[in-house]
Amino acid sequence: MAQLMNILHEPVFLNISCFYDFPKLLKHKTCSYVPKLAKFHKSNGALLAMQGNVELAGPVVNLFNHKIYINNGEELNGIPHIQTLREFPREELFGKVVMVRFESNILLKQEYNEKNQSDFNALFTIKYLHEAGANVILVGDWKTNTSELHTATVAGILQRQVVPLQGISCNKLSEINGFKKENIYLLENLNNIKDEVANCLKFARVLSSGVDIFVNDSFSNSHKVLASTVGVTRFCYARIAGFHFEEKLRFVKNLAEANKKPYVAIIGGGNLAMKAASFRFLASRCQCFIFVGMMSFQIMNALGVPVPIDLVDRKAFSEALDIVRRARDNNLQILYPKDFWCRNKNDPKQLHVFPSHGLLDGWVPIDLGPVSLDEIGTMLTNCKKIIWIGPVKFANRSEHTNGASKLAKILVQLSQGNCETTIVGTTACNLVRQETSSLSSINMVENASVVWEFLKGRKLPGVMAVDRAYPFEINWNNIYSVPTQSLVVDIGSGNGLFLLEMAKRRKDLNFLGLEMNEKLVLRCLDSIQEFGIKNGHFIATNATSTFRSIVSSYQGELVLVSIQCPNPDFNKPEHRWRMLQRSLIEAVVDLLASGGKVFLQSDVKEVAQKMKEHFMRYGKGKLVLEHGQSDWLDENPLGVRSDWEKHVLERRAPMYRMMFSKSSEKSEVLISNEVIQKVASS
Repeated sequence: MAQLMNILHEPVFLNISCFYDFPKLLKHKTCSYVPKLAKFHKSNGALLAMQGNVELAGPVVNLFNHKIYINNGEELNGIPHIQTLREFPREELFGKVVMVRFESNILLKQEYNEKNQSDFNALFTIKYLHEAGANVILVGDWKTNTSELHTATVAGILQRQVVPLQGISCNKLSEINGFKKENIYLLENLNNIKDEVANCLKFARVLSSGVDIFVNDSFSNSHKVLASTVGVTRFCYARIAGFHFEEKLRFVKNLAEANKKPYVAIIGGGNLAMKAASFRFLASRCQCFIFVGMMSFQIMNALGVPVPIDLVDRKAFSEALDIVRRARDNNLQILYPKDFWCRNKNDPKQLHVFPSHGLLDGWVPIDLGPVSLDEIGTMLTNCKKIIWIGPVKFANRSEHTNGASKLAKILVQLSQGNCETTIVGTTACNLVRQETSSLSSINMVENASVVWEFLKGRKLPGVMAVDRAYPFEINWNNIYSVPTQSLVVDIGSGNGLFLLEMAKRRKDLNFLGLEMNEKLVLRCLDSIQEFGIKNGHFIATNATSTFRSIVSSYQGELVLVSIQCPNPDFNKPEHRWRMLQRSLIEAVVDLLASGGKVFLQSDVKEVAQKMKEHFMRYGKGKLVLEHGQSDWLDENPLGVRSDWEKHVLERRAPMYRMMFSKSSEKSEVLISNEVIQKVASS
């Protein structure tokens, strides 16, 4: 079969090695859409992307145990491996309408700092899309009037006109008066639109009408469920993260890594009760907590240090005690301020330094004292990793104390050495920018709310709504005995009986099953091991998002793709047949060898008809029905029945089958009908 191969049309991916030549790196009121999260297993040297809670894979002692663990012993929630603009095929952007949810506080500010990596990444996303030939539509929310938008700054940098549009839809873009493909268009301000905050389904449909690809580059909104970040993803065939989004997500994911020690968390701000869950996450990774804000009084109270009653939050006492106990159990050091600058309530101009255990009535703490700052500086001297989240904020601070600025200066100096430093929160980030113009050695995430949600172990809706990508480089040499043989992929392989039987019959082909149910995949891998099959393999993954990234790395040619009996959900018509999204069909068509086949079947006529329509609509004109204009095939041409197909036929129920062939410029056909018959008769 391999000798009959024609040209294989593979997609052209961006060169990952040259990425740094570019930037560095849910609920509806009308409906519900919560995409599942991927988790990763490793079994017998083959990596599996699972559905469910995230767990990072590690070595497996025994294939049959299928053990799972992550490097730091804790589960990492909310961060699946997502599809990014850097990894998305550039040629797929040409001629497409691409909506970019941009970071308003970056693109619409008066001054652009090209040395600021966040500024560069946000603008580079738009520039990259435009230069790839996409029709770029910008959407966002801002608190200024339209007349005050600083689009001239963006237009000047991109050297393209940014044209504001009236309305929130870019449908029929070419009909816009004065439309020019070289322009970039800006939709109406989404600020104060209730349907945006409510993630209204109808609003999201209108907002995304006419859009092919959605690019989320607004990481500061990733903890919210908005129509412009979550709702629109249901109506676009590809949903990917922009360069700015990818950079910030990388910073947040890095907080979970405990690869460098000592790892210290500097924690400011207040509202301990709302943030207590975050400390369970941090305690499993850090060696020291340094409290520098109002939260420090709750910790001091839990430790038995005398604290004025008006500074104690009684609602947070149990949470503070839990943090102290957890620190003790994990041998984690707690550092609280030993002194404070205080202001006299009766004479605000009068300032004085008091020890933390000796705060007097009539005096209000306003900043960290000199002893506290010296102790913090000493503690941080040998640190290898630091996160500062939350402001050094007490009462109204004085311009004569500047404890936060001094802390920022300490962190800037440490970052220039061998200390990995992450600054979280607008106030802290602004203070660091005032201390240095060189930010290349510091990770900065302006929106602290996003990070607090991540640290609590919650899934970020804006991240979850982006397409998944397969997170591992697959070593096909360890999977197949002959990794260059032609490949057959069964999407939704279920219990694997079809693929296992095919692998036994055709040793000259390699077979790959893609299935979301991890338990079924593990059973199939056991069968592979038990029967000594060298040309079969299974991966637990959502093929809708990961098919392209998995199959494109295969060394041989893709000759057959089968989708058999996908499960419809008749209770949720809008979710029915969601597996067959445009992105999956286009990936199949792009990767399928010339003359390759697509076999589809279902026992539900509506499902089969929908599959047929989708492949005809999104097949890029390259797919031809093998059986001409007749509706369905009478028999399974592959000669091997799936378990469900056997069950259906036992009930004497009909099966609806079809076979597509990818058209070829040459007369040679990759898998002829004679070859299929040969498979069936083997």
